[in-house]
Amino acid sequence: MSVLDIDGHRIGVLFPAEDIAARVNAIARDIAARQPVNLVVVPILKGSFVFAADLIRAMHHAGLSPEVDFMILSSYRKSTKSSGQVTVLRDIETDVRGRDVLLIDDILESGRTLAFAKDLISARGSRTTLTAVLLDKPGHLAANIVADFQGFVCPDKFVVGYGMDMAHQFRELPFVGHVIPEQPASAKTRAEQET
Repeated sequence: MSVLDIDGHRIGVLFPAEDIAARVNAIARDIAARQPVNLVVVPILKGSFVFAADLIRAMHHAGLSPEVDFMILSSYRKSTKSSGQVTVLRDIETDVRGRDVLLIDDILESGRTLAFAKDLISARGSRTTLTAVLLDKPGHLAANIVADFQGFVCPDKFVVGYGMDMAHQFRELPFVGHVIPEQPASAKTRAEQET
């Protein structure tokens, strides 16, 4: 695993850009194989915007012509911990009745946000409501949901890059990485003595 120094932080690369591109293309082919009817793609912003853009372009190459709308949901607001209650900050404008809908999110962790969005869209009369996530982080699920399409199983680390951020930093990175915490000075000394 390569480690980069970016803006004073050490970032370990978990999923390189080439691996992500290959998975995105495979997911697009899998979605096309379902032969969706009058497809509406709904990225859940903000973290999914890079994944969604690449996936929508890959869908074009897989023979799909989806309509795109956007939704912003939050269970965090200004906190770093989820409140457990999801708020709609921006709703879609598209009528989804009788249509297949694909919700796109960056990471499936607690699942609350994605489950909320799926229930909301289904209640509005979608024919099917499918979900695609770039990362599936097992072990934290608090809602009854499984992604229909997933890019990678993610280790239990704080991830950044490819649209995901830490305090609004690192969204621009072309890979998915994780922030490596600084070692305390005493731990550094021990580690240096052991080498």
